[in-house]
Amino acid sequence: MDILIKNGTIVTDSSIYKSDILLQNGKISQIEKQILNAENCEVIDASGKYIFPGGIDPHVHMDLPTWAGNSCDNFESGSKAAIAGGTTCFLDFVTPARNESYLEALKKRKIEAENSWIDYGLHMSITSWNENSKNEIKQCVENEGVTSFKAYMAYKKSVGIDDSALLKAMDSISDNSGILMVHCENGDLIEFLENRTEKHSPHFLNSPDEHAEIHNQDTEIEAVSRILLYHSYNDCLLYLVHISLEESINLIKGFNSPDICVETCPHYLLLDDSRYKLPNFEAAKYVISPPLRDKSNNEALWEALGNFDVTAIGSDHCPFNFKGQKDFGKSDFRKIPNGAGGVEHRMPLLYTYGVEKGKISLNQFVYFTSTHIAEVFGLNKRKGFIEIGYDADLVIWDSEKKQIISAKNHHQRCDYNIYEGMKIKGLPEKVIVGGELVFDNGNFIPPKRKSEFLFRELPVL
Repeated sequence: MDILIKNGTIVTDSSIYKSDILLQNGKISQIEKQILNAENCEVIDASGKYIFPGGIDPHVHMDLPTWAGNSCDNFESGSKAAIAGGTTCFLDFVTPARNESYLEALKKRKIEAENSWIDYGLHMSITSWNENSKNEIKQCVENEGVTSFKAYMAYKKSVGIDDSALLKAMDSISDNSGILMVHCENGDLIEFLENRTEKHSPHFLNSPDEHAEIHNQDTEIEAVSRILLYHSYNDCLLYLVHISLEESINLIKGFNSPDICVETCPHYLLLDDSRYKLPNFEAAKYVISPPLRDKSNNEALWEALGNFDVTAIGSDHCPFNFKGQKDFGKSDFRKIPNGAGGVEHRMPLLYTYGVEKGKISLNQFVYFTSTHIAEVFGLNKRKGFIEIGYDADLVIWDSEKKQIISAKNHHQRCDYNIYEGMKIKGLPEKVIVGGELVFDNGNFIPPKRKSEFLFRELPVL
């Protein structure tokens, strides 16, 4: 059934106005101050509510394989959690094995993603470089609609690549007008520090706070500096993921390139490294890469958002259960799987602690969580905007609704929540995906439509 939303306040990245919206056949078909001639529609009264374009999370890891088992949300449970938080589309990753064909890995990942409740795109991770890689990047962009690629400057023993491969990848991605996402940590230094700890201070191996000591701020700052240096010799578009430090932001600002997009995550805005002092191995819940930083960086990152020095918010959703996964590394912090959940709380946290606190505007909220992400990752002809002809992915937002985050009430499949006990003001009342009401006052309604793999256009920074 078509849906008519009446009396709501539409918020885009550049405007705020009251209007009715008619949704037909999964698309936005009409936007008028008052729509009176719609028939056979489900009518939703959005009086006193905001209407946002559905959130787009650019950075999630569903069903990610690790030595401690896969991340505990698959595409089905992870997309359900996303919907509950107002996210109606996300971008996950293909992670080929060393020297595996990118295209073969893509086929497999699409099968794993088929049970998603929301439309999804896939970034291609560059995990190795061989004589086929350049051609496969071209095929990914032209034939598969995969226009974004990721390189890890860390994790050299698993998915990371050396600088020679990194430079070749940048060159090839630039030739095909794609965008390279970069995980900025100096993997060689991290490995050296880990080995030195094992040799000289093995008693520290059972302390999860050693993770933060080894993945220290120098490892991020150096890697950011290095990728900026490489970028000065190559015009490849860059998207720097999960930046956590004020000094990293200052380096990027000083470089002053319009071809770089910077992402941070809610946990770097709201949490700090005091969590690594928690007793009874509780600190393992916060073992992520990069780790949480000194509290002074929280406010610096908020300021960077307000100034548009950071322009994208990703959750980096990659949860692992505390029991049976995080505790896999109880005697050796290096074996603690890195990651935490966040797709469900990305938008409510940014609204509560950003918009409500006056650190960002409503328009910036939409820009950071949806519109600019659609532009950067080639979705801006379908998603991220409230305009006629666009996908009917919308969030009706109750700015007064309150909640206390807890593992007892979240939708992700994880036995803890890194935001446990934090207060939220501002939550989705209703979520519409592809023209179907799929979330209504806390109740998930399985959609009838099948989610789509998104063939994406070239990025626009």
